[in-house]
Formats: sequence, C-alpha cells, structure tokens
Amino acid sequence: MAKPNKATLVQAAIDARMNAVAPYSKFQVGAALLTDEGEIIGGANVESASYGLTCCAERVALFKALTEGKKSFLAIAVVAAWPQGPMPCGACRQLLAEYAPDVLVWVADANSPKNVREFTIRELLPEAFSLFVRNSD
Repeated sequence: MAKPNKATLVQAAIDARMNAVAPYSKFQVGAALLTDEGEIIGGANVESASYGLTCCAERVALFKALTEGKKSFLAIAVVAAWPQGPMPCGACRQLLAEYAPDVLVWVADANSPKNVREFTIRELLPEAFSLFVRNSD
C-alpha cells in the first residue's frame, strides 16, 4: 500500500489544474486522487454554458479512476487559486463518501501549496447517504 505524500499529491493537483476548462467562471480547479497502489489520477473542472452540467475536478478524477478499474483510494488533493483552497461541493463529498469513504482530503491554495488543510470525508459529510452502496459488489 502506498504512503500518501501531501506535497506530491498537491503538486499533481496543481498540474491537473492546468487542464481545467473554465471559460465562464475562469475558476480553475485541479484534483489528484491517490490509489492504494500509489497511482495518481488527475482531474480538472469542466464547465458548460448550462451550469448544472459542469463537473468538478474531484468528480472528474474519481470518475476517471473508477472507470479505469480503481476501487481503493488513500487521499485526494484539491487546489485552486483561492484563499485556503477550494472546499469540495456537496455532490463531490457525497460521491467520495460512497466510493472513497476512508480517503483523506487535502485542500490548498494553488498560490500557497505548502499550506494544506486536511479533512476526512466523515468530517466533511457526517452521516452520508451510503447505506446500500457496496452491498451489490
């Protein structure tokens, strides 16, 4: 099992952020998800003119990982040029609670990547709606 390295994962999220597609808000977010095997899966936010179709960086990284057969995760880093870093939205928290319930969440400002805040999914979304998930595996 890989040991999570904050600096490496935050830097991977900063790199992923460069691929954000944010023509409307100009708010570029990057995420990097670490699998238990040490692989890093990057993601960036993708916006749509129909705002409800926009997808956050965290979900892009998670969806990429899941559709590549990855099922076990240790940490996710999320960065943007925002004081103290961008917090995952409710949809991202819910999906992480379902598919990566033990993941550490590291949040940082892309302009101050050494200042990392750390959370667990249970702290970010206590009592998440996930009782029936994984029973069908």
